[in-house]
Amino acid sequence: MRFLNDQQPPYDLTYDDVFMVPSRSAVGSRQDVDLSSPDESGTTIPLVVANMTAIAGRRMAETVARRGGMVVIPQDIPLDVVADVVGWVKQRHLVLDTPIVLGPTGTVADALSLLPKRAHGAGVVVENGRPVGVVTESDLTGVDRFTQLSEVMSRELLVLDAGIDPREAFNRLDAAHRRLAPAVDKDGRLVGILTRKGALRATLYRPAVDAEGRLRVAAAVGVNGDVPGRAKALLAAGVDTLVVDTAHGHQESMISALKAVRALDPGVPVVAGNVVAAEGVRDLIEAGADIVKVGVGPGAMCTTRMMTGVGRPQFSAVLECAAEARRFGKHVWADGGVRHPRDVAMALAAGASNVMIGSWFAGTHESPGDLQHTADGRPYKESFGMASARAVRNRTSEESAYDRARKGLFEEGISTSRMFLDPARPGVEDLIDSIVAGVRSSCTYAGAGSVEEFHERAVVGVQSAAGYAEGKPLHVSWD
Repeated sequence: MRFLNDQQPPYDLTYDDVFMVPSRSAVGSRQDVDLSSPDESGTTIPLVVANMTAIAGRRMAETVARRGGMVVIPQDIPLDVVADVVGWVKQRHLVLDTPIVLGPTGTVADALSLLPKRAHGAGVVVENGRPVGVVTESDLTGVDRFTQLSEVMSRELLVLDAGIDPREAFNRLDAAHRRLAPAVDKDGRLVGILTRKGALRATLYRPAVDAEGRLRVAAAVGVNGDVPGRAKALLAAGVDTLVVDTAHGHQESMISALKAVRALDPGVPVVAGNVVAAEGVRDLIEAGADIVKVGVGPGAMCTTRMMTGVGRPQFSAVLECAAEARRFGKHVWADGGVRHPRDVAMALAAGASNVMIGSWFAGTHESPGDLQHTADGRPYKESFGMASARAVRNRTSEESAYDRARKGLFEEGISTSRMFLDPARPGVEDLIDSIVAGVRSSCTYAGAGSVEEFHERAVVGVQSAAGYAEGKPLHVSWD
């Protein structure tokens, strides 16, 4: 990357402060761009879901990996639960979504409580392992909540073979004017569910898979307690990437924890952070990190900068840290501060090999929280920062009441925030579509066919606040 007219700015920059200048391009189509990360994490799109309890759960992990990204399971989740999540994700189908399974004697109330858990919004009614009906929210509207599903389910099913080619599945669904259909194995037993849009996405994305062809998932470990013991257990569970994580990554306890993890000879990429300067990158790489997480304070749930004054504008932090990592043949992940597809593109232009997203994905069907509604019916989910009092309570549940109370006095994060579901993009796949479309277009503007080429070819300028505002679309007239 180079700055327009080679003018180095005299101050640090956020994503809002920069823009990209188009260059002569030989890339004819957005689909010709390879968005696979060069950092050996195995992602085929440069997106990693941050290790936040309100965001990174099993549904999110399955869905994002199927589209080529990866989720980091948080460090405050018990090991047995993490192992269960990893094993569950590894068993998911590479094309079919996991169905919501209901029994014919189940009630409308049962179905209504489960349908918001999946973006496809349908439940498959199963008898002896075989689908006998499908229910959607429209089937349940205005129906007594104690009514059995056998009375309201749609019985005229289009059933797909589980091994069907996605393009053929799309054509069959389109011809039948169906939004979705259950998929079964050769014995007629339910395997998954496929929507028209899901079939289409299966032709556009490549799943992030391990050497055995199973979906990838990462997990985090902190810097306190039995770090090597937890790391060893995570590796035994089958995680594909280890993330050694703490808010202030450039400290002695991180260096020690990282060395202990590296001594295990993990055989998977080791990520460590967070830092915002070249010196921190250098120290973490020398301690054993393959990838360094960059970002202090840019996240939507983070109050670190306002509480402590510590942090750095994210674009400049990524730019400097990525340059230092390249000196060692290593990489950085840009962690935090992205709110629009353009921000992901600017992080990649600065040199990130993957971009971590947290709160942006909190308001989706796939995040772990229960769907709630405001008084006027607007759907939302609760999110919270991982250094907030709420997260600290969860993380210190086994400590004494006194120690927990002491730690609860010091927080650097929001304990509750409403993240509203976008009516046009209520699922994480909808947001991924938007992000990937934007990043692919950015690459074509730069004449880049890959993430690495994009960083090499990007020409970036600095803009005023008015310049940033000028680029925003106008949804109503200016009269």
